[in-house]
Amino acid sequence: TFHKNPELSFKESQSARLMANDLKALGFEVTTGLGDKWTKAKATKDAGKVHDGVGGYGLVAILKNGDGPVLMLRADMDALPLEEKTGLAYASKVVSTDYKGQTAPVMHACAHDSHMAMLIGAARQLVALKDQWRGTLILLGQPAEEIGLGALALLDDGLYTKFPKPDFVLAAHTSGWDPAGSVAYTSGYALANVDSVDITVRGVGAHGSAPHMGKDPIVIGAAIVNALQTLISRETNPLESGVVTVGAFQGGYKHNIIPDEATLKITVRSYKDDVRQHLLEGIKRIARAQALSAGLPESLMPLVKVESDYTPSTYNNPELTTRVVKAIAASLGEDRVMERPPSMGGEDFSQFGRTTDGIPTFIWWVGGVDPAAWRAAQDGTAPSPPANHSPQFAPQPEPTLKTGVQAMTAAALELLRK
Repeated sequence: TFHKNPELSFKESQSARLMANDLKALGFEVTTGLGDKWTKAKATKDAGKVHDGVGGYGLVAILKNGDGPVLMLRADMDALPLEEKTGLAYASKVVSTDYKGQTAPVMHACAHDSHMAMLIGAARQLVALKDQWRGTLILLGQPAEEIGLGALALLDDGLYTKFPKPDFVLAAHTSGWDPAGSVAYTSGYALANVDSVDITVRGVGAHGSAPHMGKDPIVIGAAIVNALQTLISRETNPLESGVVTVGAFQGGYKHNIIPDEATLKITVRSYKDDVRQHLLEGIKRIARAQALSAGLPESLMPLVKVESDYTPSTYNNPELTTRVVKAIAASLGEDRVMERPPSMGGEDFSQFGRTTDGIPTFIWWVGGVDPAAWRAAQDGTAPSPPANHSPQFAPQPEPTLKTGVQAMTAAALELLRK
């Protein structure tokens, strides 16, 4: 049902309602958000001031079972603006309008449908096993992970003040890079800071036959692209990690016209905040330096815009990671749990551990790929199967969901054990 009826970021009303109905029936005290009231407030820069609720269509479900720790389990709910091409009997045919008014086909191409299903499955297990644990269990339905704003929306709406403050926050994410039936994890930095930077390179237009009469922003932009590579190769400690990728370079209209403007769109990835700051400042410095070397006046210096909404790096608390992984391995079997290197992908789950409270957090991966196809890809005898954000991504439902529910249940029982 979740897969067939995906909803875009900040539009997750039906998903939240379905989750709320199930969790209420299990005895959870459920609070849901106020939907569009949050997004309208965000649009008017008054988020956190003129509304109540929990981050748009967010959901908070609480079950108290005596004295003990407070554990929060999170599942994100939103889908992607993508036309599904899996051929599944329950494939999405939904076309919807996002919270900014743009229309697009919608698909759960990042498996958030499985996250909601796993959370409900773990809730059923933990209710049935109430005699084995003590404390407060909070289940969180998070909106808008795909645009990196949902976790902040929940925190802005008082997630840690209106509701019991958690001692731990956990999440699982279905992976198109790991075999179904397995769990993968990373201790410490697991996912990256993700920044988006736009550079408008300005110049002086001229006829293509007379380049000396102008200042070519395409040539200046190309110099910027080349110089940006040194931020990683010559300015970042080789023992640290960073990525500066120019994903788009746009300028000009015709063969024989030197334009007066070109644009660069850049994604910047890092783990540590000081590395992030150095890369962002370096982009500004390099853009300005290349413009000066081309002889541009101060009035035509490049315009560099760093998007204010960014996804911070995700840090898996090592002590919490070790404790939870041990419990998951004891439940699933050690041969089904594997450690893997960190990724330069991003996840706004990071926000839950970045408040002044310093709450330990841990997110792990639940494999979703057919094991035979995964092994063939590892051997190089077949291409890698479609993974997250692909219109063909289709996790194997039964082993993926069962593994996810079992792992999440084992983690909760460990942290809430008597």
